Amino acid sequence: MRKEVWLMIFKNIVTLQPKIYQDFYTNLDFLVEQIQKAPKDSLILAPEVALTGFSYQRMEEASEFSKIATQKFLDASTDKTFMTTMIEKKGRGFFNNFKVFWHNTLIHKQSKSKLFALGNEHLHFQAGDEEECVPFVIDGVKCAALICYELRFIEKWQKIQDVEIIFIPAQWGEVRKEHFVTLARALAIANQCYVVVSNPRNLQMAKNSAIITPYGIMHKNDKKPCIEVEINLEEVEHMRKHIQLRGMSV
Repeated sequence: MRKEVWLMIFKNIVTLQPKIYQDFYTNLDFLVEQIQKAPKDSLILAPEVALTGFSYQRMEEASEFSKIATQKFLDASTDKTFMTTMIEKKGRGFFNNFKVFWHNTLIHKQSKSKLFALGNEHLHFQAGDEEECVPFVIDGVKCAALICYELRFIEKWQKIQDVEIIFIPAQWGEVRKEHFVTLARALAIANQCYVVVSNPRNLQMAKNSAIITPYGIMHKNDKKPCIEVEINLEEVEHMRKHIQLRGMSV
């Protein structure tokens, strides 16, 4: 009985902070290795387009590689959950798709709907449907995702304000690191939930992969390729019970 309660309240979270290389297979090997190394029942988050980078000159190749990687992630996720985004083609357009692999199954997918014009994303990707940004459940835990630039849009915070964990795969630049840190912490505090951020540690990237508590406490280390924390989901319930923000406007 105690074991069942433990599994319900505590979850092992792993957020990755890799260098992303031009060689797609090098990136894939790293991600699969991290999935295999993580403890059973872990929730693992990798950065946005961690397989390929944005690779605007290799979009067709990146899309085809995503098919190979999808099968690898399905095979590797036997007793854990893995999340990242990847470049995929639909019709004539390319989408930046967030995918959740759980116990050898793809249980959720959403396309990035807010494209970062400063990075020319709108010239290479189609925007996803806003209605795809909905909560999903992992092992009984209500979760949601925002993809990088989407973190800036408060209306998206409001759509997912009742979830327990928000995952943010990103490719956020060093020059706007303070924005990244401030927004991610504010989201955790405003929505009274855990926020898990994954960002690369390439040159000019903000790093800042972190696991943030509902109290705004950040578990991070910009020098490590992997940050792992066991979270207590009771903190979400406690925060919402004592600081009641129903009907809040963030």
